[in-house]
Amino acid sequence: MELIAARETELQTALEMINAAKKYLRDCGVDQWQRGYPDEACIRQDLQTGKGYFFVEKGQRIGYLCIDFDGEPAYDHLQGEWGTGEPYAAVHRMAFSPDARGKGLSSKAIPLIEDFCRRQGIRFFRADTDEKNLKMRHILENNGYTYRGTIWFDYSAKIAFDKSI
Repeated sequence: MELIAARETELQTALEMINAAKKYLRDCGVDQWQRGYPDEACIRQDLQTGKGYFFVEKGQRIGYLCIDFDGEPAYDHLQGEWGTGEPYAAVHRMAFSPDARGKGLSSKAIPLIEDFCRRQGIRFFRADTDEKNLKMRHILENNGYTYRGTIWFDYSAKIAFDKSI
């Protein structure tokens, strides 16, 4: 599996993955992403600013995410304490295509993202998710991320994690 920059012409592919993930979360009883976010304008901005990426395996785009090196304003209001104040990368909107789900790809995806960030000179990584998103929590915890507290984003409290990479 590899990580490649998404092009603006691939907006529909990214949206299909995001919308499928919204449905999957809803079907799992998770309220995350059920109020519009992330929408087309959000994904379009990812692509226009060079923050959108695809996971690719065997030539197929199997997942989408945003890697942001500019900081997440919601993280400035953490109810808790980050592990460090160093520059960090934030990962948002990670979604796999329905055909890729359940194949353990997150165990490849997280180290791939971390390696990409290290090559950019970033040694610290932050992420957040809904408390009820047990799959994402499991992914983060199994990859050595530390729970740091809560933030407020997309109309609800999110649990926040970080890791030195």
